[in-house]
Amino acid sequence: MEFMSIFTLKRDGLNIVCEQLNPFGERYDLAIIMHGFTANRNTDLLKQLAQNLCNENVSSIRFDFNGHGESDGAFKDMTVLNEIADANCVLSYVKTNPHINHIYLVGHSQGGVIASMLAGLYPDLIDKLVLLAPAACLKDDALAGSTQGVSYNPKKIPDIIPYKGKELGGFYLRIAQNLPIYETSKNFTGPVCLIHGKSDQVVDYKYSQKYHDIYENSTLHLIEADHRFTGDSQKEAIRLTTDFLRPTTFF
Repeated sequence: MEFMSIFTLKRDGLNIVCEQLNPFGERYDLAIIMHGFTANRNTDLLKQLAQNLCNENVSSIRFDFNGHGESDGAFKDMTVLNEIADANCVLSYVKTNPHINHIYLVGHSQGGVIASMLAGLYPDLIDKLVLLAPAACLKDDALAGSTQGVSYNPKKIPDIIPYKGKELGGFYLRIAQNLPIYETSKNFTGPVCLIHGKSDQVVDYKYSQKYHDIYENSTLHLIEADHRFTGDSQKEAIRLTTDFLRPTTFF
């Protein structure tokens, strides 16, 4: 038995669209699930993960970052910092819920960077963290002047860069160049599950290995997968995540 609801939260005047899947029961753990760059809350990986977690009595909230999916905002105005603000808005909503026992963060790709940094900012609130192919390369890419095949002068970034039918903001790239990704993330000392594809052509698995090096309590799974965990690798990534977040006690 489960209950699904779609609702919006306000963050600096923007509507952030959220979808919550609740299991049966008075108390439960909850995972905030974050999508990647140009994606949305309804990627098959994240939808299937939410369902599997619900089957294990773990609630979840998936949401669209600003400029993505159904949430307000323009893609050109999106930055890692305002995506952290989006995620923090969801966390602020979640932490007031008296039915929640533990709070988990799960992030794929750029969502993994957001999840890792938010956990580093709130190590006292987050109980477990799952990073699926976390795109910490976004900083190195911005410094090198090449973001997913789009090139630019990293020392003179324009305000707008055409990107696959969208407009990528120069401010996004300037912020990316200066992000303290690992410095912030390492403040989280709880259990971390890292899952990365050995065939990932978007984010080299060395970035997950670096996360593994900085964390005090992490497990790194390198599996046969591409960046999106397509095919059978999706089931493996979901299984590893579900096993890691499965409650040991029901309330």
